[in-house]
Amino acid sequence: MTADTGRDDSRRLALPGAVFLLSGFLLLALKDFYWLTFAMAALVPLVFYLASVALPRFIRADRLILCLVNFLCALGVLALYRMNPERGISQAVNYFFGLVGMVLCLMLVRYWHRVKWMVPLIALGALLLMALPVFFGTERNGAKAWVSLLGVSFQPSEIVKVALLLVLSSLLARRRMMPALLFSGGCLALLMLQKDLGTALLYYGITLLMVFAATSSVVLLALGAVGAAAGAVAGYGMFSHVRRRVAIWRNPWLDYQDSGYQIVQSLVAMANGGLWGTGLGLGNAGVIPEVETDFIFSALFNEFGVLFGICVIAVYLFIFLRGVGIALRSHSKFHTLLALGCSCLVAMQTFVIIGGNIKLIPLTGVTLPFISYGGTSLVSSLSIMGLLQGVANVNQQDILEDQLIAMVGEEGA
Repeated sequence: MTADTGRDDSRRLALPGAVFLLSGFLLLALKDFYWLTFAMAALVPLVFYLASVALPRFIRADRLILCLVNFLCALGVLALYRMNPERGISQAVNYFFGLVGMVLCLMLVRYWHRVKWMVPLIALGALLLMALPVFFGTERNGAKAWVSLLGVSFQPSEIVKVALLLVLSSLLARRRMMPALLFSGGCLALLMLQKDLGTALLYYGITLLMVFAATSSVVLLALGAVGAAAGAVAGYGMFSHVRRRVAIWRNPWLDYQDSGYQIVQSLVAMANGGLWGTGLGLGNAGVIPEVETDFIFSALFNEFGVLFGICVIAVYLFIFLRGVGIALRSHSKFHTLLALGCSCLVAMQTFVIIGGNIKLIPLTGVTLPFISYGGTSLVSSLSIMGLLQGVANVNQQDILEDQLIAMVGEEGA
């Protein structure tokens, strides 16, 4: 594919998304005639289009993933602004910082050969950061996972996801199994002390998948599965909020006015949405507690309908499959493991939260990547995509070098 063809493809992908976002914000603007809504109608589609089309002209990246991820982020801004304008604006600002984080992580992977000596420092810094909530954290919904610094609240475990992927990929690529397991085990122990079992599930799952990808050991995979089952039983016995969530999952209508209220209202909102949705700004998902974080998918389902909900899931699936393709095309084990880890982590987190919204599995306190409200979550998710884009960048550089070598060979012949 030539550069011009790539730009044309990105335009064809980005233009319908920009029109959709513009239409959504204009509908909200015509409803309230507030100048800020008109400003958002101009700025959000413009940022989405520029980030999807213009950014790859300066930095080599996978255009399809970039466009899909940017659409999900902009969709999150639209949905949040409709429910809570203040949070929607905050999410737009976080989106900008997330794009900066994505570019920085892309460049980090691009020049990893120069900074890979920093792996021990990254691991140590990650463990220290993860320990902050244990001593200075504030508790929300049964988990002590948030820290406030200079008036800004953030979740260290979201930031450490980036370090986890880098450290595990680097160590496992060099067959340093024990240091990798010790680092991951340290993170899991600190998450257990924070009672943040949803994030612990993600950390454990991604570690198990990356270890299996690096070793192809069925024995280790089986032992990991047994360990996961034992951890689930132990968590159920140790933490009352886990037992409560399992009981709600089994039958939320037993206490639909109290502990089961969230999931019941989520199911009602999705049922009310029907095939085509109630319409943007006309839904009733706002009655769901924590709708902007834990139940944002239910809100989208309610106002845009079943078909749109399926399309959102398909977008996540395309991102995952494209990421796996990037991993398979990588020439080094480090880049293969890193791309695979990034793809699986986002896919796993998406499955956990959407599965909880539709009552497929017990609800856990994780966010829907790119869409749910939360600055740390959005910046972390985009940074993880930056790591994946960094591998794609290296792959494209390798292809260019191979083509150059082939051309020189032909001229010499």
